[in-house]
Order: sequence, then structure tokens, then C-alpha cells
Amino acid sequence: MKLLHIIATPRKQGSHTLQVADAFLESLQAKYPALSTEVMDLFERDLPAVDGDNIESKYTLMVGKRIDKHHQESWKHIEVLIEHFLSADIYLLSVPMWNFSIPYPLKYYIDAIVQPSYLFTFNEQGQAVGLVHNRKMVCITSRGADYSEQSPFHAYDFQEPYLRAIFGYVGISDIHFINAQPMDVTLQLRETAMSAAITEARGLAASLDCSEVQSAVTYPPGLKPAPI
Repeated sequence: MKLLHIIATPRKQGSHTLQVADAFLESLQAKYPALSTEVMDLFERDLPAVDGDNIESKYTLMVGKRIDKHHQESWKHIEVLIEHFLSADIYLLSVPMWNFSIPYPLKYYIDAIVQPSYLFTFNEQGQAVGLVHNRKMVCITSRGADYSEQSPFHAYDFQEPYLRAIFGYVGISDIHFINAQPMDVTLQLRETAMSAAITEARGLAASLDCSEVQSAVTYPPGLKPAPI
């Protein structure tokens, strides 16, 4: 069973998001000793371009056509990234809130991997059908203010709704959020929020049933796991 830890914060030392993620990982590893964890730090990755030949390939696929040989070499870099994403059973996203949403490298990564015929397709009625099944996702966020449902700032939260929408769109319905908030109001509130988030992370890891995802990873036709 493989967990892919996607890190979308440039801070390593002192990151509130990663402190909560570490607590979750420690507890999950204790529950599933055979769990394999791979880290993908988006601030240290050179992601393939989503322009030029690759944007032409994307729209070729959107209309149901095959990519021509002149675009295949460039598109292969996108395919390798998709294959790598699909090789995991569980996803852990460490995502601080930036300007009410997500950091730009995560948006870039999503734009690269969410491709027609790979992560989703369209049925005969023109409706999108997700192709990513039998996975679990945990999103750990940290926010400067309180964006919970009872907060007047709740309407400004474009982070959780977007991540639920885009990964739900490709078929991942089992998504859990742990939001450490508020981080930037007072020291006391920060400490209280961090303690609550770490406790919640450990509790989620202890209760998470990952048995059904093992050996259940599926790939669209023509794709297989590849190193990155």
C-alpha cells in the first residue's frame, strides 16, 4: 500500500501544515507498518509545461482524437506525471491556504495531471466520468483566520471546496479535511488550533480503514506505474 504525500508549502522548518501532516503519518504508519510513503514536494519539482505542444495535445484528446507523433515526446512528460499520481493508493495533501485558495504549484500540478482519457472521460450524454477509483485522500490545511462554517469568513474559503470539486470530478470521493485554524490571530489561538488539529489528525489515522484500497489501484488503458 502506497501513500503519496504531496507537499504544497515552501516552508519546511516551522510549517504548521507539515506538523499536522507528520502527526497523521506517524499514526497511520503505526497502524499499517507495511505502508510505503513517497514525498512529492511541488516547490522542488520541475513540472512539465501545460502550454505549447502539450496544450494542443490536451485539446486533441478533448475531442476524442489521438495525439500525433509530433506531440508524443512532449506529452510523455505529462503521462509520466499522471502515471506517478495513479501509482498511489492514498494521497496526503499538505496545503496552506494562500489568498483564500491553494498555492500556485499545486494548481499547476492539478492542471498537468487532470487530463481527458487519463483521469476523466465523457459518456455518451456528454457528462464527465471520473476514472480514479479505490483511492483515499486526506487534505491537511493551515489557515491564518477561521474559515469554518460558523465563521463570517466561511464564504472566502475557496480552498476546500475547490479541492473537493476537482478530485471528486476525477473520481476520488473519499476525501477528509483537517483544517488548522486560525494560525495568525493570537499565539493562544494558534496553539489551541494546532493542538486540536494534531489530535484530529491522529484520530483520523487511527480510524481510517485502508484495507480495501490495497492492490485495488487501477489505470486507464495503456498506462502503468512509472518512476518519476
